[in-house]
Amino acid sequence: MSKPENDSLFEAPPMGEQERMVEAIMFATADPVTVQELIGRMPHGCDPAEAIAHLRKRYEGRGVNLVKIDNAWAIRTAPDLGFLMQKETVETRKLSRAAIETLAIVAYHQPVTRAEIEEIRGVGVSRGTIDQLIEMEWIRFGRRRMTPGRPVTFVVTPMFLDHFGLETARDLPGLKDLRAAGLLENRPPPGSVGLTDTDEVDPDSDEEDQTELF
Repeated sequence: MSKPENDSLFEAPPMGEQERMVEAIMFATADPVTVQELIGRMPHGCDPAEAIAHLRKRYEGRGVNLVKIDNAWAIRTAPDLGFLMQKETVETRKLSRAAIETLAIVAYHQPVTRAEIEEIRGVGVSRGTIDQLIEMEWIRFGRRRMTPGRPVTFVVTPMFLDHFGLETARDLPGLKDLRAAGLLENRPPPGSVGLTDTDEVDPDSDEEDQTELF
């Protein structure tokens, strides 16, 4: 039986054209794009996963790379050229020490409950600290624990990974790397920094001991 003439309308474009489509979508989209999102935008029969594989190889060694962020893909400046973008990408954000420590605990211990965060920090965590990190879209709610009370857990978001140039949370530097880079002090755990009985410190205060992130 002969093939109907209009069947050609449903044939997928050549792979070279599919690569151009994926490239165009990623170039015009600030946020990482998943394969499923690409399938929804591209013509029927396209294989964006294969197009990504070709594009990734084509961009190797170039000024921009195709990088995987969590389960999505994006075009980003090559890591060794990031210093050229410093003036354009500097973003001043001040977080309290409580927020920074909470974020670090979520990143390194996810999925983690609020009670576990408080246990690790040694002090309580205010609702405002959690809300601030959620509003920044650096952490989000994870699955509830199958324990009494079914407490919610917290995990980092793809936006957090993208901001710090990580593919997954497993790419976070180890404690030795942080200390070697001078980013981690050898000091007592939070809440036990040699305070006297007369010291009054709100661990969740945003007014004192603020740290600037990028």
